[in-house]
Parts: sequence; C-alpha cells; structure tokens
Amino acid sequence: MQLSSENKKGINTRDLVETALLIALVFVATRFINIRLPIASSGGLVHLGNTMLFISSIVFGKKKGALAGAFGMGLFDLLSEWAMWAPFTFVVRGVMGYVIGSIAWSNEKRGNNTLTNILAIIISGVWMIFGYYVTEMILYGNHIQALASIPGNVTQIVIGIIIGVPVAKILKKHIK
Repeated sequence: MQLSSENKKGINTRDLVETALLIALVFVATRFINIRLPIASSGGLVHLGNTMLFISSIVFGKKKGALAGAFGMGLFDLLSEWAMWAPFTFVVRGVMGYVIGSIAWSNEKRGNNTLTNILAIIISGVWMIFGYYVTEMILYGNHIQALASIPGNVTQIVIGIIIGVPVAKILKKHIK
C-alpha cells in the first residue's frame, strides 16, 4: 500500500506520521472547533473539520486527504452523538478528500493553483451534499429533514473555502 500521492516510494515513516497527524487534526478541528446553529436536521453543527480536510487534501494530495477525512471525521462520529453516521461519514469524507486531492494535484498543479483548489472543493462539496442527503434518507426516511441539512452543509463548504484555501496556499510555501 502506498500512502504518498506525490512519489512512488511506498510507505515510509514520514508518510505514516503525516497521515496520522492529518487524521488527528481533522478530528480535533471537528470535535473542538465548532458551533451549533439553529439550522439543519443534524443539529446544525458547523465545524472546522472540513477546513482541515480541505487543507490536508490540497497540501498533501488525494490519498492523505482521503484518509484524513475518512478516519478523522469518522472517529468524531464514533465518539459523539452521531455514531450511527460513522460508516456514511467514512465514505463521504474519504471520497471528498480523494476528489479534492485528485483535482488540486491534477496536471502537475500539485495543489498550487487557487482556482483549481476552489473548484476541487466545490465539486467535493456537491458530493458531500448528495452523500449526506442520501444518508439522511437512509437513516431517517424523510426528504424534508434531508433537505433541511443542505444549508448547514453549504455553510461548511463556504467557510472551508474562505479559511482553507488561503491557509493551504501559505502551507504549500513552507512544507516540502
């Protein structure tokens, strides 16, 4: 198994440490940097876990981004009141990280093109909205409740773009 999306060396200590740190950062940003808004059927939880997922995928690529999103946010769900969401979150957030990293690193851009990074987040955001809509339909069987979660999801995507893209750009200059 190869964790590094940037080279063909396979697993090395640096890849393992970076991936573990990214998972931890996504978990911490989801768990501790959040607010509850009076919107969305999921309780209106708006957190910076998405922002950290976006940064991880842009700076480190699709594989580390996918693992950070899937395990970081999946762990949050398991350790919180949303445990039944964990399998869905694992898939939705893992795909998000992979999509962002794939697009951001496409055509030798390596996460350095701001417009491409924003496009990557928007495309992954459409996936997130769809994925969580389907999840709520499965868990609750209610279209209205599923539709009510869309504003909160859009809010998280917008906040993620506003904070994540500039932070990723700064980090890209300092991380090799």
